[in-house]
Amino acid sequence: RVGLCVLCGLPAAGKSTLARALHGQLPQRAGWACALLSYDELIPPEAFGPCAPEAGPEEPFSLLPRWKRSRRELLQCLESFLLALLTGEPLSRPAAATQPAWERFLACCRQQGLLSAESHAGAGYRTLAATPGPLYLILDDNFYYQSMRYEVYQLARKYSLSFCQLFLECPLECCLQRNLLRSQPLPEQTICLMARKIEMPDLKKNAWEQNSLLLQSAGGTSEDHSATGLIEQIISLLATALANPVKQNEEHTENKEADRATCAASAIHQADQTCRRIISQAMKDAKDKNVLPREMKSLAEELNRLKAELLEALRQGNNWKAQAGLENQQSAPAARVTSSFQHEATNVVNKYIFK
Repeated sequence: RVGLCVLCGLPAAGKSTLARALHGQLPQRAGWACALLSYDELIPPEAFGPCAPEAGPEEPFSLLPRWKRSRRELLQCLESFLLALLTGEPLSRPAAATQPAWERFLACCRQQGLLSAESHAGAGYRTLAATPGPLYLILDDNFYYQSMRYEVYQLARKYSLSFCQLFLECPLECCLQRNLLRSQPLPEQTICLMARKIEMPDLKKNAWEQNSLLLQSAGGTSEDHSATGLIEQIISLLATALANPVKQNEEHTENKEADRATCAASAIHQADQTCRRIISQAMKDAKDKNVLPREMKSLAEELNRLKAELLEALRQGNNWKAQAGLENQQSAPAARVTSSFQHEATNVVNKYIFK
């Protein structure tokens, strides 16, 4: 069993400290293999610098900002690793990943005992080393946009892996102070900008973020992160995710219901607009036939009452005075009921015209 755990939060929120604590604690307390993929180590600093002109024909992939391209390369390297792990096939560099990106990824895997030293058929492919029990890959990055985390979720869904998120909440002032203590601090404006843009997990809106844990990070020391209560809380989340891997064809109920509601509202709106046009034309026809003003008022009330009945029936998903032979049974419900409404409206108008 394989799980992907996204570790996210502002720079200097304590993510790497927590990642190291988990790397040491999970094998001891849960018996799981654990590997860390630190984006700070796997994405070179120059990827965040100004873009330089590139030689050769430009392709859509090469037009991406370098930091985005580097993130995509890293995910492709991770997918290649997962594919080899799950199938037993030789590990090979993905076509879209550069050789330097691939070498950095391989070095990270070798350091953590995920690869054997053997080569495959002399082609430089390294076979995967066996890992005892489940394997958790912890992805350590800011992941400040939901879309960044969703890419990892999609990878988990593609291969039916487990997925969860650990989000470290830390006051901006605390992050800025810790950042100054780093050997290579980030520009303060970078952290402030990220703090304004960061998107926390939304458990109510996004079903895919249900396996998420929000952690307060005020102290950020190794002792804080290795505290028994906190580690046990995290292990509980990871175990829940392992027991419920993402299904490849999983449809999220919330999104499905929202889409259904949107479609229904759109159908009702279209029917309402169509009925309004039918009523307007019916009133014009009645006026042209010299229907008396007091009867015009009654006609309008009757037609609007019919319209209200139609819209309510459409909301409830019921057929409204279905007229066999006058409607196309293969057409959409909104089209069928408006066709019936046209027929009913004509009957009402004729009743007033031919009195």
